[in-house]
Amino acid sequence: MWLDRFSNHSPAPGPPSPQHRSFSPTARRPRNLGPGAASKPAFSPRSSSLNVSGRFSSSTTSLNSPRQPNGSGLRQEITPPVDLANPLKALEDIVGSKVDGAGENPWVSRDVESGKPRELVWNIDFDGLGLQDFMDIENDVDGFGIRGTEQTAEEYEKEKDKFEDLHRSIIACDDVLKSVEVSLFHFQKDLGAVSAEIETLQSRSTALNTKLENRKVVEKLLGPAVEEITISPAVVKKISDGAIDHAWIKALEDLEKRSRAVDGKLKGTDRTLAVSDLKPLLEDLTNLAIERIRDFLVSQIKSLRSPSINAQIIQQRAFIPYKELYAFLTRHHAQLADEIGQAYINTMRWYYSSHFSRYKLALEKIPLYNVDKNDALGVDQSSQKSNVLSPAKLSQSVHDALSLGRRIDVLKRASSAAIPSYVAEESKTPAYIEAPFHAFNTALIDNASFEYSFLTSFFPNVSFQTLSQYFNSIFSPTFALGAAFTKQLIDTTYDCLGILLCVRLNQHLAFELQRRKCPVVDGYVNGTNMLLWPRFQIAMDMHVESVRRSASTQSGGSRATLSLTSSSSDKGSTAPHPLTQRFSQLLQGILALSSNEVIASGMGEAQTSDIEPVARSLQRLRSEAEAFLVKVAKGFSQGRKDRFLGNNYSLILTIIGDTGGSLAKEMREWFEQMREGVGGE
Repeated sequence: MWLDRFSNHSPAPGPPSPQHRSFSPTARRPRNLGPGAASKPAFSPRSSSLNVSGRFSSSTTSLNSPRQPNGSGLRQEITPPVDLANPLKALEDIVGSKVDGAGENPWVSRDVESGKPRELVWNIDFDGLGLQDFMDIENDVDGFGIRGTEQTAEEYEKEKDKFEDLHRSIIACDDVLKSVEVSLFHFQKDLGAVSAEIETLQSRSTALNTKLENRKVVEKLLGPAVEEITISPAVVKKISDGAIDHAWIKALEDLEKRSRAVDGKLKGTDRTLAVSDLKPLLEDLTNLAIERIRDFLVSQIKSLRSPSINAQIIQQRAFIPYKELYAFLTRHHAQLADEIGQAYINTMRWYYSSHFSRYKLALEKIPLYNVDKNDALGVDQSSQKSNVLSPAKLSQSVHDALSLGRRIDVLKRASSAAIPSYVAEESKTPAYIEAPFHAFNTALIDNASFEYSFLTSFFPNVSFQTLSQYFNSIFSPTFALGAAFTKQLIDTTYDCLGILLCVRLNQHLAFELQRRKCPVVDGYVNGTNMLLWPRFQIAMDMHVESVRRSASTQSGGSRATLSLTSSSSDKGSTAPHPLTQRFSQLLQGILALSSNEVIASGMGEAQTSDIEPVARSLQRLRSEAEAFLVKVAKGFSQGRKDRFLGNNYSLILTIIGDTGGSLAKEMREWFEQMREGVGGE
């Protein structure tokens, strides 16, 4: 067995060398050896070569055999048996003649015996080594570092088991390599299939990319046109089934936007079949939205007729936030919008009329002071009747119908809220006519201005004339009720101060309406003025006439006015006359209510007296009072007469001295001249 010949060359078992060299039976040569060293054969891990030098005298003939058919690089050595005869000598015995070389050993090479190499190498690369080092490397057999020594068969036999184990290991490695080869083959086959599938996916990806690019181009061209006319399913569901809220209004705006786009395309020259098919669907959805808007608005209008309901709360929460619904209804179904608008107008007309009717009844329960002809300036107050107008007999309340006093405070509270109904019903304190007048008209103006603001917000696209018609339709019964209540308050009274206070309150309400930009109530305010001023004039005429009658009866000796003069003329006193005291209080009250601080207007002071009838009425009353004093003073001597007139004029100046306004200034200057005319100070 050829493995027996390598018993002395097998490497010792153990871990691999630290240098991690690949397995090779020859010594590793440095990488930088020159071409001279290339003549030595290279050995693979599974091949070897035995070069036995001829200088070993005890060795047998060394034969250089070629590489084996199995690829091994081992050189086969043939050792002849010991008792084998020399073949040349045997040939001489046969042929009977001497043959050259018969005495020589045929198994030993002559070149080896002569010590001469068969082939000379002229260029030897020592690779920087000395001769001895180079020879040591050449003498290294099979790379194991063992000097070329002779190995016997017994030595190879001892190493037989190791080489058999190596052989089996090599066979096992071959089997593993075969399985690895099979696995690699299948892997290569699978890899080819995967590669083919990847190529298929790559081709499909390329096709999809091409389609995607084409689709993007088409979407870029068709997207805006399709988006302009299509409506999303979410919008359709919201309009048909969703609750009516702000999101519903947004969906309604989207529907209207798409409807306008479709209508524009149908009217244009680029009509398409898709637009024509979409038009009926949008119309059906619009009709459905109209039905839902109708039901919603009708339900809110019905809620206004609920008892004890506050209409302003419903208007703020249920109408103003959804005013776009009515605007949509007006654009798409004008007739239905008009009917709903008329239903709202009728409902609010009933609402305000019924509520203010109940409020009027509550204010009528407030007891009022009765200021009639018995409270006239020239009438004797000793026979004055009851001052309280009430169905029940109330205790007499002390009051002075000709004194303003704290009644002017109602003007300071002109912007305050009206009296609640339950307070008015339970009130037992008598009041003057300005209190219920202020309460009713303040409530009326507040509600009217709020309603006008609501109408301008809820009906934004109507003209001012149409809006005024809506407002007048709602408030005409209420305004008539207010006018009737005002007439009821002043129809039987001669309270000049109360009527003038009502005039100032009405003027304040007019200025407040201007500030709120509510011109539709001007008619009611002007109508109230037309009721108040004539009645004020009647009351002033009554006072003027009473003073005139007192002056005329003074000369005729009428007993009706003796009580006015007995305290002065009969006793010869020059103290101011009682009529002068009452005249001064009435004059001071009227002048205080005619000052520019009270009349909150932009008119000049000089213009106020020209516009209002107050100045002329006061001039008439002043003339009659002066005539009365002159007639009373006729019973005095000249000196006492001047002193009497001077004292009366001084009393008048004292009472009106702190009153502001142009009219008060004019009156003070007049009475100062009169006092100076009689020698007073």
